[in-house]
Amino acid sequence: MSMTAGKESIETQHPHHHRRRLGVPAVTFMIIAASAPLTVLAGGVTTTFGVTGVTGVPLSFLLLGGTLAIFAVGYAAMSRYVVNAGAFYSYVSQGISRPVGVGVSMVALMAYNLMQVGIYGLFGFTVSYLLNERFGISVPWWIPVLVCIAVVAFLGVSRVDLSAKVLGILVGLEFLVVIIYDVVSFVVAPEGVSGAPLTPQSLFVPGVGAVFSFGIAAFMGFESAAIYGEESKDPKHTVARATYTAVAIIALFYSVSSWAMAVGTGPSDVVDASAKQGPDLMFGFLGDHAGILLADLARLLFVTSLFAALVSFHNAAARYFFSLGREQVLPRKLGAVRKHSGAPYAGSFAQTIIAVIVTVGFAIAGTGSSLGDLYPVLTMFTWLTNDGAMGLVLLMTVVSLAVIGFFRKNKHDAGVWTRMIAPALGFVLLAAIFVLIVVNFNVLLGQDQTNALTFILPATIVLPGLAGIAWALRLRRSRPAIYKKIGHGEEPAGAVHLGEEED
Repeated sequence: MSMTAGKESIETQHPHHHRRRLGVPAVTFMIIAASAPLTVLAGGVTTTFGVTGVTGVPLSFLLLGGTLAIFAVGYAAMSRYVVNAGAFYSYVSQGISRPVGVGVSMVALMAYNLMQVGIYGLFGFTVSYLLNERFGISVPWWIPVLVCIAVVAFLGVSRVDLSAKVLGILVGLEFLVVIIYDVVSFVVAPEGVSGAPLTPQSLFVPGVGAVFSFGIAAFMGFESAAIYGEESKDPKHTVARATYTAVAIIALFYSVSSWAMAVGTGPSDVVDASAKQGPDLMFGFLGDHAGILLADLARLLFVTSLFAALVSFHNAAARYFFSLGREQVLPRKLGAVRKHSGAPYAGSFAQTIIAVIVTVGFAIAGTGSSLGDLYPVLTMFTWLTNDGAMGLVLLMTVVSLAVIGFFRKNKHDAGVWTRMIAPALGFVLLAAIFVLIVVNFNVLLGQDQTNALTFILPATIVLPGLAGIAWALRLRRSRPAIYKKIGHGEEPAGAVHLGEEED
């Protein structure tokens, strides 16, 4: 025990240069991995078509990409002046107030953990299904999940660039398979290459709110670039460049690929086919038109796509624990890092424990469930990831206001578009999306009508935020020295922060 402790250190004052390993490509891969390209296309897009009955999904990705690009203007500009693994937490603390910042940090912790743990449900189902279909081995869904948690935990305490390299390889293979699928779809095109799915009249119909609600989840993780600021080679430029690059790639790639799905299946048939076949719409199409080997490879990469997303969200949650522990908002031990790798091992361990507990809880609750094999997908995956996505949209909405507040205190060299117009426009657009998610939340959960769960899940996002605000106010009274450091990471305790005397 003592030997292990000797290998670890808690960073509280100055960054270690050995932690700065990530360049723009590595951070971009981290972001795109969180959105899981193959998972979004095979799982998310087919679900959107099937549930909403709207064919304008390709256009929705372009519009959502534009909204997030506007949000990214102020967000990326602020990243040049606030470099902290707490990202949203630090931005809101310095742009609005410390109590709101701590509240946001609790929402962020919940959202990233919900997204990460929820994906385990789909991962367990998929691996269990493939083992049974290909090898005749019957394995409960939670066993692959527990094995995967162990692997993710190992990567979580390793050098962050190791995770980036693993994710880079997996994401690259995903892109290759999806590009092949897109090309084949446009060649097959049973109804011709129709531009109808890209027209406004195909999108702005009843159900458009649910389309945007499903679609925003495809971008989740793009905002995580700032989390890696302290581990970037050039944090003042890496975060901004990686964010813009990821948003552009995700929006264009998903728009073209969902358009290809509509064209390859036929715009008049894509809704019914998606509802009936789900993810197998893509895999079956590849088997029929590109060969069974490519279809099997796509199914395998579907699993690795989920794995890549799990690693990415695990890293994000671990760094929030680290940031809050370092500043003693949460227990100080959570700020511990491994000396030789710089990885936040205590935060990683905390996230791993949460994943194990939730998985075991769902496994016990699902014993004998009438949902059968689909239980982890229709409960653990659907409930938690949609709840997490809602939390992340709420966070971005608040951060838009934080950007305005931050540059109001000190304009730096930012122009009026960067410090005021873009963040204000981003706030309005993101607030509208958040309202759409809330209004359509029962649709996202697959419910015919609202019930207790419709309100309980959003409460798991909102209540921790309120508790965080209350905790910060208590720290202001009882531990003012700690309160002063909230949201300022490794800055010296006596540093002067413009415009914060009202906190």
